[in-house]
Amino acid sequence: MESFEIEKSVGFLMAKAYQRVFGHFRELLAPFKITPPQFALLAFLWKEDGLSQTELAAKTEIDRTTIGGLIDRLEKLELVRRERHPTDRRVYRIFLTTYGRSLEAELRALALNVRERFTGHLTVHEYEQLCSLLEKLRS
Repeated sequence: MESFEIEKSVGFLMAKAYQRVFGHFRELLAPFKITPPQFALLAFLWKEDGLSQTELAAKTEIDRTTIGGLIDRLEKLELVRRERHPTDRRVYRIFLTTYGRSLEAELRALALNVRERFTGHLTVHEYEQLCSLLEKLRS
């Protein structure tokens, strides 16, 4: 029988790495009253404002019910607003507010700080390889 060492298993290592990165990022975002999943929504909107809730759910791979709650909280913080789709009344598009747009540079800098803290000891090649391997595992 093949030996199994939990501390060297891919699932365990990925979970522990995720917990450390997520926890640190959550702490940095706390003064803004947003969470890492809410940051992800903002980051997609910074790239392409006006996405629908369904499009955001697909891009973030978060179910539509959960994404609705995330958007609700971002609305309460006045970071985004919902607008009816011009041709489909069942669909709401999500737009950044001026305030939501104004946080882009500062929040991106925080995200880059977290990336540097956790991957700064990797070479560029190792970082690219890590991202490539994680993409493979994701698909």
